[in-house]
Amino acid sequence: MARKFLYFVAIIIAIIIVGAIALAIYGREATEIAFVPRGEFVEQEALAANAYEDPAMWYSRPGIGTDDPARYQPAVAQLAPDPATRTPSPDAPAAEQSIDGPAPFATVGSERGEAADASETPSFAVFFVPPTSYTKGALGEWNAPLDDAETDRLARVFLRGLASPFNRADEIWAPKYRQAAVGAFLTEQDEATRAIDAAYADIAQAFDYFVESVDADKPIVLAGHSQGSVHILRLLREKVADTPLRDRIAAVYAPGWPISVEHDLPSLPYPACATGEQSSCIVSFISFTDDGDPGQLLQRYSALPGLDGSPRGQDDTVLCVNPLTGMTGGSAPASENLGTLKPSADMSSAELVPGAVPARCDEAGILRIGDAPDLGPGVLPGGNYHVYDIPLFWKNLQEDVLNRVRTWTTRQS
Repeated sequence: MARKFLYFVAIIIAIIIVGAIALAIYGREATEIAFVPRGEFVEQEALAANAYEDPAMWYSRPGIGTDDPARYQPAVAQLAPDPATRTPSPDAPAAEQSIDGPAPFATVGSERGEAADASETPSFAVFFVPPTSYTKGALGEWNAPLDDAETDRLARVFLRGLASPFNRADEIWAPKYRQAAVGAFLTEQDEATRAIDAAYADIAQAFDYFVESVDADKPIVLAGHSQGSVHILRLLREKVADTPLRDRIAAVYAPGWPISVEHDLPSLPYPACATGEQSSCIVSFISFTDDGDPGQLLQRYSALPGLDGSPRGQDDTVLCVNPLTGMTGGSAPASENLGTLKPSADMSSAELVPGAVPARCDEAGILRIGDAPDLGPGVLPGGNYHVYDIPLFWKNLQEDVLNRVRTWTTRQS
């Protein structure tokens, strides 16, 4: 099953790459032709008031058990121990040990591959909004139907890599929703805004149910990626700011979508995370190789008004919180990367590889990750590692969320 599951991932990523190549070669016009739905926008009927009481409306939530994709815990690739740390024996003298190959991959329950001891992990709940997994492009609708099997399968794939760093939470909730088609983020048509609004309406309803379901004194972490981050930022403005919930948010993770330092951040209820020990702050970054070109992404972003209503412009700096340090800006070498999530060559498994990828925030706020790391076929043209924003820094983010929740807990006590 695992092999079939990962082959499916490869096929879907290949579909995405075909469209991305068209984007790189033909530019915005071809991109719109490939991805922007051609039909009219169909107004979405409101979900039933109790829709999210149904467990089937959630990809992740308490009670799902081993089928919960957000609870995925990868093994850790470990290099052979230094021979100097071993006790020589007649069967394995130090000289022979020095040429040993890598040690077997760690399994769930081993050191660093295991979730922290529950007695040392603060209690917290995560609300994670999945990214776009609706892949029908121009031939599809403006919003994904709730019963689209392909969308659901790909959403679960993404959650295994993107939501799993939050798996030390005692509760993880990730809702199904009628997500906007990817083309809605590539055009200025009115239908695009209506599709994004319709997707957010589902997320807002799911969030209300989530808040009602978790203990009233439990800290909350809000997270998402790409389209999911867009909805998280709107939840902050419409459901959190100026409400009692504001004091319960331990941290916000919104990578994969640019946040303007000048025109977006001041309109949000929390600042950027300035240090790795800070709570109630925002982590955001977009990942490119050192020679990668974010121009295509920033072109669309800069054409939209900021959250303050003012134009962003081409020279607007975007928020970059370095995922290796937890600090705004700065750089960190690959040696500080505790683990990048990487699939095996035959895509039959995945593992955490320490020390593989550095991170540097450049002057424009783009997170630069050095030369192109080999993570699989999901890299987009222009050195764009959008698909891998979170997997690149999987283990550091897992530790980061714990640090921020602990800070929040200490502050409350």
